[in-house]
Order: sequence, then C-alpha cells, then structure tokens
Amino acid sequence: MSATLELTEALIACRSVTPADGGCQELIAKRLQAIGFHTESVLSGPENFRVTNLWAIKKGTAADQGKVLMFAGHTDVVPTGPLEKWDSDPFTPTIRDGFLFGRGAADMKTSLAGFVVATEEFVINHPKHSGSIAFLITSDEEGPANDGTVIMCDRLQQCGQRLDYCVIGEPTSVERIGDMIKNGRRGSLSGKLKIKGVQAHIAYPHLGKNPIHIAAPAIAQLVEAEWDKGNQYFQPTSFQISNVHAGTGANNVIPNELIIDFNFRFSTESTPEQLRKRLENILKSQQIDFEIDWILGGSPFITGNGDLANALRNAIKAETQIDTELSTTGGTSDGRFIAKICKEVVEFGPLNATSHKINECVIVNDVEPLKNIYRKTLEQLIA
Repeated sequence: MSATLELTEALIACRSVTPADGGCQELIAKRLQAIGFHTESVLSGPENFRVTNLWAIKKGTAADQGKVLMFAGHTDVVPTGPLEKWDSDPFTPTIRDGFLFGRGAADMKTSLAGFVVATEEFVINHPKHSGSIAFLITSDEEGPANDGTVIMCDRLQQCGQRLDYCVIGEPTSVERIGDMIKNGRRGSLSGKLKIKGVQAHIAYPHLGKNPIHIAAPAIAQLVEAEWDKGNQYFQPTSFQISNVHAGTGANNVIPNELIIDFNFRFSTESTPEQLRKRLENILKSQQIDFEIDWILGGSPFITGNGDLANALRNAIKAETQIDTELSTTGGTSDGRFIAKICKEVVEFGPLNATSHKINECVIVNDVEPLKNIYRKTLEQLIA
C-alpha cells in the first residue's frame, strides 16, 4: 500500500461529521512536525459547535522566506445518510473493484493525504527549498463555515502572513483525474422575499389582496431578466427561486403574505449592490409592498492564467498527459475567504461524481497521480 493510500484510509476512519475533526488534524500535524513544520491548533465556535483549525508552516531558506504556497482543505464531512444504504461502513475504508469507499474519500480526505505525502517527498528531495509551504485545514467547511477558514484568514491577515499561492483540495475532476481545475467561483447572494397582501375569504376577493397574484408578473420579470452576460471565466449571473410558501392551509382563504426564497449565483460582472438594487426596482415598478432579508454567502473570485494555474496545469500534463480545463462552475468553497488574502487560488482534487453521496469513493489508481501532481506543483513554484 502506498503512503498516500494508507494516510487516506487513516483519515477516512476518523469520524469527522461536521464540525467534528475526529482526530484528522492531529494525524496531519504530527506528520508535518516530523519534517520541520511549526503547527498551531485553533479552537473556535460555540460550545455546541466546536470547530478545530490547523495552521502549519515551514519557512523557506530565501531571505524573505520566498514565495509561500499554501495547501488548504477541510477534515469535516457531511452526514452519512442511512447506514443501511451503504455497501460497507462509511467510516471503515474499504477497497472494492478498484475503488476506495468511505465518507470523505472524494471530499476531501484523499486530497489532504496527497497534500501531506507530496510535501514529505518534496522536503526530502529539496531540503533547502527557497519558498515556504503552509497548510490551513478546518473542520467547518461542510457546515455554516462561520468558525473555520474565514476566521483563520482574518488571523493570518492580522499577523501579516503573506500568501502567494493556494491550492484547495476540492474534488474538481469530472471524467478523469486532472481534466478540470477551478480557478475561480461564482458569488452567492440569497434573499428571503416577503410580499404583503390582505387576508380575506376567497369568495370575496374584492375584500382582500392576494400576494400570489400580485407577485406573478414580477416573478416572471425576474426569471426572464438578463442580469449580466458573464465573461471569459464566468457564465451569466443566474437568478433562481428555491422555495415558495403562502396560505393558511385552508383552500378558502386568500393568504396574508407570500414568502419566496431565492438565490443569485453571480459573476464578477455584477456586484451584490447592483443585484439588490435592480431586483428591488423591479418589485417597486410593480407597486408591490415587500420586505427582503439579504444574505451574502460569498463574493466571486478569479485567478486567471497566473503562475499557480500554469504550474498546476503543467504538473497535470506531466503526470496524466491531459490538457486540463479551467472552470468556475459549481457551488461556493472556502476559496471565497482565501482569495481575499491570496492573489492566486485554485482548486484541484479527485473525481467529484460521488461527493456527498451514499458509497462515496475514489479510484484507487488516482491516489498516487494526485499526490504526484501536488508535488510537481511545489517543485515548479518554491524549490
């Protein structure tokens, strides 16, 4: 068994359903300490949602510590779902038919193991590396993400820690290992819209004001609107309704209000302020009495074709002979926090097809190539 596969299995065996870390970070910290890393464990969050964060750094030999490349990821996993639906215990790593099964195998314990073993090999081969290597690992990515990477980035900024490059181990590959990396993500802006009406008996509509009827033309306008055209990195901004609720439960009552949950996944061509203003103007143009509670989940970020993206693409090509695709599709990630303090942020990891699913797995033969790609990226940027 390879060192990477062995560590992956050890991490999967840790029961780390968010926000629990389950001992993963202790395993990682010990491995990093053995090769000269300074490590620090930071506990955060309320007592009923305790989060564990790991910061580790090994400084380079250059006078200014050289370029700093940080590996970032999370040890927490989503709940397993019905155990009887799994073909094997989700926290007992199991190899069947060339696949390694277990919760977190794809998202993202294989990547974490790859980070560690790649770094071990790099340090052995380049004991006097000029650049610095850092790790930022949290157990609060699959949950609210209020007490993990976001607070650690604040701490790093306050202490003046420079970051030049960041590789996040999210599962990004689609059909083959290395066929896609994320060099940015769309922003997420959510809202809870309350449209006010007047409750009345449905047989006497002139005595009421039906918020559903009032909202219908505005909803159509919002759905059909072109919010922006996107750009070379991002598809156009999308407005989507996720939930609609109205009524008292009786079929003879005009409801007093209509509640609509919606979300913008937006590109760098739009700002949250622009989206809020335009949506509210559409509602006002329909003379609708409304209230909105807004939640900004994250702003978009883009790295473009920088040194990091090019180094990772070269590493993938050398290891797999694949010309990888740069993409900004998918949901949000902790990259939205890291991008505020690090100019170049990319995400790369194993196939994402089984992330969060029953029988989550990775291809066993992808484990070593993934680790090699991480090591070759280090070799290009900080050796």
